[in-house]
Amino acid sequence: MKKIILYTLLVIVTCSSVFAKNYTRKEYIQKYKDLAIREMERTGIPASITMAQGVLESQNGNSLLARKANNHFGIKCHDWVGPSMKFDDDKKNECFRKYTNPYESYKDHSKFLTTRSRYAFLFKYRSDDYKRWAHGLKKAGYATDPKYAHKLISIIEAEHLYKLDRKGAGKDFVVSKPDDTELADIDGDLSIDPFGARLEEANGIHYIVTKKGDTFYSIEKNLGVERKKLLRYNDLPKNYILQIDQRLYLHNKRNKAARGYNFHRVKEGESLYGISQQYGVKLKRLCKYNGVKKNYKVQTGERIWLRKKKR
Repeated sequence: MKKIILYTLLVIVTCSSVFAKNYTRKEYIQKYKDLAIREMERTGIPASITMAQGVLESQNGNSLLARKANNHFGIKCHDWVGPSMKFDDDKKNECFRKYTNPYESYKDHSKFLTTRSRYAFLFKYRSDDYKRWAHGLKKAGYATDPKYAHKLISIIEAEHLYKLDRKGAGKDFVVSKPDDTELADIDGDLSIDPFGARLEEANGIHYIVTKKGDTFYSIEKNLGVERKKLLRYNDLPKNYILQIDQRLYLHNKRNKAARGYNFHRVKEGESLYGISQQYGVKLKRLCKYNGVKKNYKVQTGERIWLRKKKR
């Protein structure tokens, strides 16, 4: 009896897999283009790029990874602590992220690009410059395929996805939205400033300049960096209140300034902490290089060493 039941279940599963609907490219675009537009408005990543990557990486939503793990962008586990799925890729049995629904995959794709330093330079490009973004993704190592950038551009131009990058694309790009678009748990993030487009870099470290309305919570929600880490990265006390027009690093500052910056000549109104933030150097390191304490008040015209003094 048990064998019969097991055989029946096997037949059902097999039939379900065989007769599962396969999406065409156009059907996939219809189903998920709104998510791509939404993420562009939220983070600054071109919708055409997101859509083309989704098409390519998920095989129009038909790949095993997309169907079983809702992973539409082939993002591997890396530092992921959530659910995962083992899958053969460049190597056997590699770990890939698993999501509850496709929208989580789209949001995590945005987070992946906006919070990793190797992709920082992409946000200096315009959101409608899909060619530079495509080549930039390949340059940053998103995929190992040497033709990756050309494949993305080919998809974008064949399907006119560049229209998605235009303001009001949700209306201009006429594609009917099916009832089962699975826009799961969409919240009010569109009112949040696109943090990804605000990323800047100093000494090889990402930072943003805070503006009115920014909070530690909104930064953590959009860029995935916890408040306690932001405080530590920026040499700030536990009870610190965020200020407007403040440079806020998203990773640990360096032990020394970039090459070519050996020292800084103090200007009126500057502080040791401000110099630390300007050059992306840990405050305790500046103190060590200059033989001073953290509360030291710099003098106009004084030379502050940014690297170990040359003998």
